[in-house]
Amino acid sequence: MFSKILIANRGEIAIRIIRACREMGVSTVAVFSEADRESLHVNLADESYCIGGALSKDSYLNMDAVLSVAKATKSEAIHPGYGFLSENPGFAKLCAQNGIVFIGPEAAVIEKMGDKDKARRTMQKAGVPVIPGSGLLKDAQHAAAEAQRIGYPLLIKARSGGGGRGIRLVKSPGELESNFDQAVAEAAASFGDGAVYMEKYLHPVKHIEMQLLADNYGNIVCLGERDCSTQRNNQKLIEESPAAIIPDDTRNKMIETSVKAGAAAGYTGVGTIEYIYDEAGDFYFIEMNTRLQVEHPVTEMVTLIDIVKWQIRTAAGMKLDFAQEEIDFKGHAIECRINAEDPYSGFKPAGGTIEMLHVPNGPWVRFDSAIYQGYTIPPYYDSMIGKLIVYAKTRDEAIRKMKAALCELIIEGVTHNASYQAEALSSEKFIDSTYTTEDRYFG
Repeated sequence: MFSKILIANRGEIAIRIIRACREMGVSTVAVFSEADRESLHVNLADESYCIGGALSKDSYLNMDAVLSVAKATKSEAIHPGYGFLSENPGFAKLCAQNGIVFIGPEAAVIEKMGDKDKARRTMQKAGVPVIPGSGLLKDAQHAAAEAQRIGYPLLIKARSGGGGRGIRLVKSPGELESNFDQAVAEAAASFGDGAVYMEKYLHPVKHIEMQLLADNYGNIVCLGERDCSTQRNNQKLIEESPAAIIPDDTRNKMIETSVKAGAAAGYTGVGTIEYIYDEAGDFYFIEMNTRLQVEHPVTEMVTLIDIVKWQIRTAAGMKLDFAQEEIDFKGHAIECRINAEDPYSGFKPAGGTIEMLHVPNGPWVRFDSAIYQGYTIPPYYDSMIGKLIVYAKTRDEAIRKMKAALCELIIEGVTHNASYQAEALSSEKFIDSTYTTEDRYFG
């Protein structure tokens, strides 16, 4: 096991990793921006170092600065969390070149799975179902020819990146050229890569993801699925495990397919296979996230497996000490992302100082966050300020527990979306689990 790990991240995920390391007897090193001097992760880590200005490019994305601190503190490994450098193959390569373990898959795997065109072709070869689509598009004329073959409606999607950027829905030939140009421009601006491809737009669908965990000895297990269909502008709001609408035989097939997909990718560590699930009960590969997911806690709740600890253990060379057939899925878990935003004014980002904070308590209620009373939320980063997670024996009980917890959550001084989340949980489609990614109630 490592003796010291540097955490190249901030906020609630940095806190989550620090807690896991502390329980494992591993020392932690935090890095922070000028804007995060008063952040909780800075105070909880064993050592903390400022690496640059408030903007991410000057701090959390500054690979040289992160590596300099890692070497100076004799950190044996770097945990990137999610976002920032977590899916950057260049950073993974630099870690290896400097004799530091990157807690994630190898750079070549990140690169292959981050290129969605390569990822699609890899899955096709492995027999994993993929959405009908095209290869990379040369220009608008090429796109028009491929669109005619695939059929409308369709999605133009960026080869690189994520977060819903570089994606355009095209419903008819007249909309193709302008959307093609916009997708290319947004992809180039967001990811430095303007390459795009097309997929048939299947709708209405659910967004289902399967959690993988793999060691360095060829052992891969799937920790079940999460329903992440409650979204706004392709950004997830509520996640739950298991997906209530999926039959057991389909779930088992998805688990087997996901393990096969992980093997085809040569995967190690923690990763997620994302699918769309249609009304006919068919599922199709979308992409693979080569990192820890924001919504990992719901999987931890229903499996009693600490995903972050096992991510660290496998990176340190430890073998998984359990097999697929030993994983027991029990109960139901729900996670609500608490964002500093005004859901009733176009989801406008909100800042400010937290004047009063009360966190819900009770059996099987968890709040992953880095906020505290008196903390001023910096305007430079993601709007998510916490994740409220609950567990119960049944889905109905979990919904009631989450609504109660949301009502108990008090964050004064900052506008947030807790009441909106409670409304979403009360909607008929959420209650009967027929909600899809298209339901406009969710933005």
